[in-house]
Amino acid sequence: MLDETLENRIGTFTCHNGEKAALPFTAQEYDRRLAGLRSVMAARGIDAVLFTSMHNIAYYSGFLYCSFGRPYGCVVTQDDCTTVSANIDAGQPWRRSVGDNVIFTDWKRNNYWRAVGQLMKNARRIGIETDHMTLAARDLLAEFLGTVEVVDIAADTMAQRMVKSAEEIALIRQGATVADVGGEAIHAAIREGASELEIAMEGRNAMEREIAARFPSAEYRDTWVWFQSGINTDGAHNPVTNRRLIRGDILSLNTFPMISGYYTALERTLFLGEPDAASLRIWEANVKAHELGISLIRPGATCSGICAEINRFFADEGLLEYRSFGYGHSFGILSHYYGREAGLELREDIHTVLEPGMVISMEPMLWIPEGQPGAGGYREHDILVVGEDSSENITKFPYGPGHNVIAA
Repeated sequence: MLDETLENRIGTFTCHNGEKAALPFTAQEYDRRLAGLRSVMAARGIDAVLFTSMHNIAYYSGFLYCSFGRPYGCVVTQDDCTTVSANIDAGQPWRRSVGDNVIFTDWKRNNYWRAVGQLMKNARRIGIETDHMTLAARDLLAEFLGTVEVVDIAADTMAQRMVKSAEEIALIRQGATVADVGGEAIHAAIREGASELEIAMEGRNAMEREIAARFPSAEYRDTWVWFQSGINTDGAHNPVTNRRLIRGDILSLNTFPMISGYYTALERTLFLGEPDAASLRIWEANVKAHELGISLIRPGATCSGICAEINRFFADEGLLEYRSFGYGHSFGILSHYYGREAGLELREDIHTVLEPGMVISMEPMLWIPEGQPGAGGYREHDILVVGEDSSENITKFPYGPGHNVIAA
């Protein structure tokens, strides 16, 4: 009897609960994005696209999901843009998306795929993100959608996201300013005996308050700080610990405000007390590489070409072997959880030509292993907007020994 009751439970439904909320961008901006996607779909003969990643669903619909073990999606056709969400989220996905929404329930396994199948029932050629969809999900797609032709749309969407609109750049500018606010709060909190965690909390709290003041209608999530000291500076993504600062420490300040899925960042090297001669030499060399890199970011430059110039500088300084990673990356709808415009990274194997509307960081890092003179990780990070003739640095927090040696 129970099995029969469950079998007849509803699998999918719609619920327009409340009113549409203010999205990060105007309706015209989402129309522009969808028009660009639909142009690609028409050119490639794609009837419908199923997005499964957080970044593409948010980019095209405005909705940034929280998976918690459940699948989410967004189906785009030439006429509609519909998010697919779990019943646990109720009406919030509809309120926070530009189009319609279908909810699937947990009463029967694979109701998500039934919802997707209903939305794509007439499609014969569909686009998916092969860099995100798992093999298990691909098998279920074949089971529930039948004999459809599946093609990869990920590279096309990444190319579209790499060039920002005026609205996106306006939001990124505000994010860069918020990152600077977090940096100032951290700078003021640094003192001998304080823990990485205590100092990081000051920066995070300052940024969240600033985001709320600038974006009162937004949802607030995922803003964070990595404040590293001593040996913990060796990795760019080392999490915060409870280590307490001591005189002579090298420090790394990293603030990351998240505004409606859009990531911005500020990263700076500091010292608690005067650095020794070896540390100062390496720090100043990294600052010079940073300034060289900033001067190279302009329309027409290539990612690989920029890398080659900075590599030559470090080689001349005898420091190339200590370079830690590529020199920068794209900005937009991404975070440490999701998204990456891999086609716009300052690496030797990326030959993308910079063009107006791209937003990219300059962030050289040198890592000197423990036990060697000047041990630690040195990193500076600014955000640049590529314009018609040059680029604009929208990060304003000072870098280098003149500002970032903290009196012990």
